[in-house]
Amino acid sequence: MAKGQKTNQILIRGAGRAMEAFKWETASELGIQVPDSGYMGDLPSRMNGAIGGNMVKKMIAAYENSLASGTVPATPQVTNANLTQ
Repeated sequence: MAKGQKTNQILIRGAGRAMEAFKWETASELGIQVPDSGYMGDLPSRMNGAIGGNMVKKMIAAYENSLASGTVPATPQVTNANLTQ
């Protein structure tokens, strides 16, 4: 990736690993074979989009279920300390 292209800031430690595992789980559920190397650049954008889209659907459904049950997940607080890690 070119310098300056990645602007995402990690707010919660370990979230990156959890999202990566969530991505592989979603790809598996969709029947998409991910290469052992983990490199997904050779997959068509339609497949990658399907993985990301289904991840978002599952996250929204989980949040809606938590709201329906009366428990609202905590929202991380963004501070300068979070952004400099």
